[in-house]
Amino acid sequence: MHTVTIQHECGCFKRSEFEAEKTFEKQQDAYNYSNMAAEIMNEDFCQKHHFFAQITEDNNFVICVGQGGGSGGSCGTGASSCGTSCGC
Repeated sequence: MHTVTIQHECGCFKRSEFEAEKTFEKQQDAYNYSNMAAEIMNEDFCQKHHFFAQITEDNNFVICVGQGGGSGGSCGTGASSCGTSCGC
């Protein structure tokens, strides 16, 4: 089983229909979902964050959150607030 999780649930994510964790039988399906979800979040959410998918050491995926549209960033753990006014 392969899992896709969200690094940090910002306000836009909480209002969306996305799940914080989703499990797939095949790694390719998890990979495809994580990239598709990040792309949709970047297009449809408030543009105060940038979402991108990364593979973890245990071959799962995490959708990471950076500040600002297209700013990238690293996928650290435990950030409780991003410093924007979006409600995260």
